[in-house]
Amino acid sequence: MKTAIVLGTFDGLHAGHRAVIEKADGFYSVAVTFDIPPKSFFTGEPQLLMLPADRAERLKKLGIDKVDMQRFSEVKDVEAAEYLKHLKQKYNPQRIVCGFNYRFGKNAVGDTKLIADFCKANDIEFICVPQVAVDGAVVSSTGIRNLLKEGKILEAAPQIYGGFSFTAPILHGDARGRNLGFPTANQEYPKDLLKIKFGVYISRVEIEGKCYKAITNIGVRPTYKTEEIGCETYIKDFSLDVYGKLMKTELLQFIREEQKFNSIDELKSAILNDVKLLDA
Repeated sequence: MKTAIVLGTFDGLHAGHRAVIEKADGFYSVAVTFDIPPKSFFTGEPQLLMLPADRAERLKKLGIDKVDMQRFSEVKDVEAAEYLKHLKQKYNPQRIVCGFNYRFGKNAVGDTKLIADFCKANDIEFICVPQVAVDGAVVSSTGIRNLLKEGKILEAAPQIYGGFSFTAPILHGDARGRNLGFPTANQEYPKDLLKIKFGVYISRVEIEGKCYKAITNIGVRPTYKTEEIGCETYIKDFSLDVYGKLMKTELLQFIREEQKFNSIDELKSAILNDVKLLDA
C-alpha cells in the first residue's frame, strides 16, 4: 500500500489538524510529530494541550496507522533539507501533507515551499492544507491555549479532540478533604501540560473504564499553600480505595477561581456549593 506522511505537532488535534490527517485517507498513514511544541522547548514554558501518549492514542483513533513521536530536542538541529531526506529514506512516501504554516528544521527555516520543491524533485505528491475556520473563527492551538488560560473551558474543550484531559496516578494526599467530609483523589498536574487558569471545575473522571461526575480543583490551594500545582478531585458517589491507580481527569466547566478562605467553615460551605452543581 502507498504511504502518506502527515507532518505537524498536532497538539490538541483541532479541526485544522484533522483536515491535514484526512488527506492521508486511502494511504498507509504515518504521523510525524514532536513530543512537545517547539515554542515550549525554547521558552521552557509548558504548552501542551494533551500529553504525548494521549495524542498518539487519539491520532490512531482518527485513522493514523503509525505515530512517529520524535523528541524535539533530538531533531531541532537537523538541517531542513536533511530532515526531508531522512523521512523519504525511512518511509518512502508517495504523499506528504502538512498545514499552511508548518515549519521545521534547524532554526525553523524549513517551510511549505521547501517541502513542495523536495516533493516535485522526488516525484512525491504534496498537499498543503490551508487555514481552517469553524463558524467563521480561525482555529489554532494558540487560540485554544489562550482560552484555557482565561478559564474558558466551555469554549476551548470542544475544539480539542477528546476534550481537555490528562491521565495520572492517584496519590496519597494530606487527608484534609476527607476530614472536611469531601475526600479527594489527588494527582500531580503534569509538568508539560499547559498551566490553565487555577480554580474549581466541574469534571468527569475515568477509573478502570468507569466514568464518574466530579469536582476538580487545579492550583496551589491558597488556604493550605503548596508550591507544586496539584489536582484534587471529589468524585460523586465513590468510595473505593484507588490509590496508585490511573485516573483520567477531563475538565468540563469552570466554576470559580481559587481563593483563600478565612475559616474551615467558609471552605466547607464553598465546597458544598460546588458539589451541588453536580446535581444541577
